[in-house]
Amino acid sequence: MAMFRSLVASAQQRQPPGGPAGGDSGLEAQYSCPICLEVYHRPVAIGSCGHTFCGECLQPCLQVPSPLCPLCRLPFDPKKVDKAAHVEKQLSSYKAPCRGCNKKVTLAKMRVHVSSCMKVQEQMANCPKFVPVVPTSQPIPSAVPNRSTFTCPYCGARNLDQQELLKHCVDNHRSDPNRVVCPICSAMPWGDPSYKSANFLQHLLHRHKFSYDTFVHDASLGEVRAGGPALQGARHPGTRWWLRHFLELWEAAEDRREKSDRATSPRRVQAVLILSGPAPETG
Repeated sequence: MAMFRSLVASAQQRQPPGGPAGGDSGLEAQYSCPICLEVYHRPVAIGSCGHTFCGECLQPCLQVPSPLCPLCRLPFDPKKVDKAAHVEKQLSSYKAPCRGCNKKVTLAKMRVHVSSCMKVQEQMANCPKFVPVVPTSQPIPSAVPNRSTFTCPYCGARNLDQQELLKHCVDNHRSDPNRVVCPICSAMPWGDPSYKSANFLQHLLHRHKFSYDTFVHDASLGEVRAGGPALQGARHPGTRWWLRHFLELWEAAEDRREKSDRATSPRRVQAVLILSGPAPETG
């Protein structure tokens, strides 16, 4: 993905004024948005670095206090983002073959054509569906929330895993005083999407030292909050994850209430003692 975006950016910068290089084969790639990887739709250009994106794709970056270009990560003034009229003109002038039926279509109409092309629809229908790699008793999910990659709450940078988000924020937003919503917490079933951390970097370092599993059994959350069977038989390997999850739930709630006795909570101490002990034998 990163390599493809680099190629698109290079093509944008090398493109001569007289027309695109590489003929029809690379034409669509040269006029593809680095964010959605589709042909530009209502393109806009950042004044400082000149990179071009779909207007809608760039919108999340314009909503943050200190926006960075999604491609080169350079800061830019959101007031100096203008309609890329020259790109729109070229989109209406150049044609490329449809990826399904090979009919040549102007780039400006490519999205509309692809959405109605029967050949493309057939290709999509024949794509393999999601199946588990091993047999499972769990139902196959139809829409799994993305708990693997996150968006920077400061600049809108996307597709960052937990460690990349931490490094990105430390490198680029160490001195940013704005209160922001933690994208990791808000992606969880128990997360509050409206709660803003006073010190997001400290929150990342303190709360998210390890990665969450991507699947959370919602029905068990009430049991964990109540300290029921999830705390019983905690030496079993299967319950140790729930203890870690319980600690995160407890500390997040206590952090919001700003109680001073968080460290001495009996249930928290019990869970910490179990987790700090030797790992259980699995054989």
